[in-house]
Amino acid sequence: MITKKRLLSFGFIYLVVVTSLACAWLSPGSDTLQNAIQSGGDGLSAEVPSASLTPPAIHITTATTTPLPTATATPTLHPMNILAMRQTPYPGSEIVIEETIERGVNYSRYYAWYQSEGLKIYGLLTIPDGEMPPTGWPAIVFNHGYIPPTVYRTTERYIAYVDWLARSGYIVFRIDYRGHDRSEGVARGGYGDPGYTVDVLNAVAAIKRFPQADPNRIGMWGHSMGGFLTLRAMVISPDVKAGVIWAGVVASYPDLLTRWRRGGNPTPTAEPTPSSFRRWRSDWAEQYGSLEENPDFWNGISANAYLVDLSGPIQLHHGTADDSVPLEFSEILAQQMQQAGQYVELYTYEGDNHNISSSFDLAMTRTLDFFNRYLKGG
Repeated sequence: MITKKRLLSFGFIYLVVVTSLACAWLSPGSDTLQNAIQSGGDGLSAEVPSASLTPPAIHITTATTTPLPTATATPTLHPMNILAMRQTPYPGSEIVIEETIERGVNYSRYYAWYQSEGLKIYGLLTIPDGEMPPTGWPAIVFNHGYIPPTVYRTTERYIAYVDWLARSGYIVFRIDYRGHDRSEGVARGGYGDPGYTVDVLNAVAAIKRFPQADPNRIGMWGHSMGGFLTLRAMVISPDVKAGVIWAGVVASYPDLLTRWRRGGNPTPTAEPTPSSFRRWRSDWAEQYGSLEENPDFWNGISANAYLVDLSGPIQLHHGTADDSVPLEFSEILAQQMQQAGQYVELYTYEGDNHNISSSFDLAMTRTLDFFNRYLKGG
């Protein structure tokens, strides 16, 4: 049974609770994810909210928002500070196709690379078949979740995710952050170092220069840590017109450091446990002060403090049984976006996991509807 309330942007959000029978866990690298469909049969036919409707407002009580004071600039900004990252150029480069690999149903697949801070950053590039639109194909920069860099491979995992988007008439560039597979550089993680965010922003610049892509129709998809990178990119660059985030680490740094509690074993795409980033946390606290001593620093590096500057609407998806990233991260971001006057859709999936495996087809259908509205439909 699906219970749905629809809300319009600028003062409203969509809050959708999807109830489904939990299916067996499916790895995001498995092609069988394409067949993972919500039991009951009515999920895929459910009407997806339309921006032309004006439903009544609702009051959300699912999470308590941590107040975020307006971030202020300091004389020397930390490299992770959003204002500092806005001042940094991201020229990207031409995308160089290095190798053709097995094609999809109606699209070609390639190993390709671009430049980011002088590093070759590789990725999986898909290009649709058929006649290209006059302005070029709409394009999606795809940000994967945490996978240990030593075991990450370009052609493994997220195959079904990319396939859904590529089959639907989008160029997809699923990038390998620095230090992953063939990409040059050192993998230092997404939360304590700006490198991954820089790679994402340079990928946007590279896609803008790609002859077959429409530079004015670029979207972004992110899962888990990739959701963290997507949110940051959308408050730094005006070029990302729409974003979809699944099970995203989308909390502010104050919430990231105080609310991240998890149980059970992490899934293959989960972030490292909080203890693995204590080093940068303790180093920053020693240098800049604790959350209580210097809130301006911690909010200044948080995308959540700059939501009024988002470059486009965002759609959020989160399973209620996610034991890797708290559901409240997505709930709080939805509230913060509402308060900032931004358009947001939030879908929760009852009993589903970090990869939304049991409701995969339904979540992907909603994802495509969103991109079709805001990238294809304008």
